[in-house]
Amino acid sequence: MGKVTGFMEFERVEEDYKPVPERVKHHKEFIIGLSNEQAKVQGARCMDCGIPFCNSGCPVNNIIPDFNDLVYRQDWQDAFTVLDSTNNFPEFTGRICPAPCEAACTLNLNDDPVGIKSIEHAIIDRAWDNGWVKPRVPRIRTGKKVAVVGSGPAGMAAAQQLARAGHDVTLFEKNDRIGGLLRYGIPDFKMEKHHIDRRVGQMEAEGVTMRTGVMIGELPKGSKVTNWAKETISPQQLQKDFDAVVLAGGAEQSRDLPVPGRDLDGIHFAMEFLPQQNKLNAGDKVKGQIRADGKHVIVIGGGDTGSDCVGTSNRHGAKSVTQFELMPMPPEQENKELTWPYWPYKLRTSSSHEEGCEREFAIATKEFTGEKGKVTGLKTVNVEMKDGKFVEIPGTEKEYKADLVLLAMGFVSPVQSILEGFGVEKDARGNARATVDFHGGYATSVPKVFAAGDIRRGQSLVVWAIREGRQAARAVDEFLMGFSDLPR
Repeated sequence: MGKVTGFMEFERVEEDYKPVPERVKHHKEFIIGLSNEQAKVQGARCMDCGIPFCNSGCPVNNIIPDFNDLVYRQDWQDAFTVLDSTNNFPEFTGRICPAPCEAACTLNLNDDPVGIKSIEHAIIDRAWDNGWVKPRVPRIRTGKKVAVVGSGPAGMAAAQQLARAGHDVTLFEKNDRIGGLLRYGIPDFKMEKHHIDRRVGQMEAEGVTMRTGVMIGELPKGSKVTNWAKETISPQQLQKDFDAVVLAGGAEQSRDLPVPGRDLDGIHFAMEFLPQQNKLNAGDKVKGQIRADGKHVIVIGGGDTGSDCVGTSNRHGAKSVTQFELMPMPPEQENKELTWPYWPYKLRTSSSHEEGCEREFAIATKEFTGEKGKVTGLKTVNVEMKDGKFVEIPGTEKEYKADLVLLAMGFVSPVQSILEGFGVEKDARGNARATVDFHGGYATSVPKVFAAGDIRRGQSLVVWAIREGRQAARAVDEFLMGFSDLPR
């Protein structure tokens, strides 16, 4: 703890944003990171608690007080070494993680928490700029072959850890580039994709073989799941060719809204809309792109994916953007004595909301209306919770104009046909059933097949995916070798 009274002397400093009129003209990142001095002050605010709840609040258990202190002392390289020991991809989490560590910060009880996420962001950006991020090539090869299916953060973390243990790892991705939801779900203005490309280069140098455009198993006919595969490999072939298989696909089955008029043109899942813009940003040609230019856009779903649709629609030049949320409006300030150190339920306003968006809470869509087969509006009603169910409030019916409706209500499960292709036992929510026990964890009901990330736990955060990928890698290494030196 470098500055004993730092938390009493210094206020929290937030990362700044470029002005709205400037940033909505492009799809580039617009966050202005902390300067060296600002990061030093933020590090000084850390109290180095006797029980650092931030460590347990962070799913990958980042050693937060240590790297905060090192940043305060301006020892950036050692700060990176500490951060790199627990998190494979801090440049991802430093940009898009909601920072449960900050909610758990002891200082958050009666003050603003330490800006942990902004410090993490500052550390990893300096590490890349200074060439400290290098491939860690194993000295010994085991001769064991592992297939990792799905190249999102769980798959990337599992593949990297297994390669560093000396295994021959092949990472399969059905789309045309590595990254999963990071690549085609997260807008570039939140995380530019060169961050993924740098990690891909590092992983290839460590021995990971990348195979894109390869579908393992089959998607059901008419599936809306993003898929640019040019080759298909059966689950049985994969099990035959590899000593172990890690299923690390996402919870890609979007929640639908089966109300009258759903079949009208102009109603799309968020994951039909967002990937197209990311492909366009990457220099690809996109035929028939879903555009929001000059349209009244309704985004149904109040979470992060809905917010991403808001930001993208504003960059297209939408005439208006309105976001619906079924739940009532949360309080602006949580009851910290009740919720700390857990993730609080409170109103959160994203940078995309600040760019222009009307937000409606406790509202349900009853019907889509249209003309000549195209959506022109929708009918809604306000709702309230009674006896655990949403009940319509009489007299609150309303109609909204809508030229484009984006469904961003979350994801219900992985694609079921993939799990069925492997014969993996599923839980009640349709996820792959696998425990997280210290020994034998992440193993499915099928021999030598493991599952990690959203395909196992359901829709979750990038940081949870990285944690599960790391832990599954240790479980696979132990399965193959009888023991493992990989960190869990």
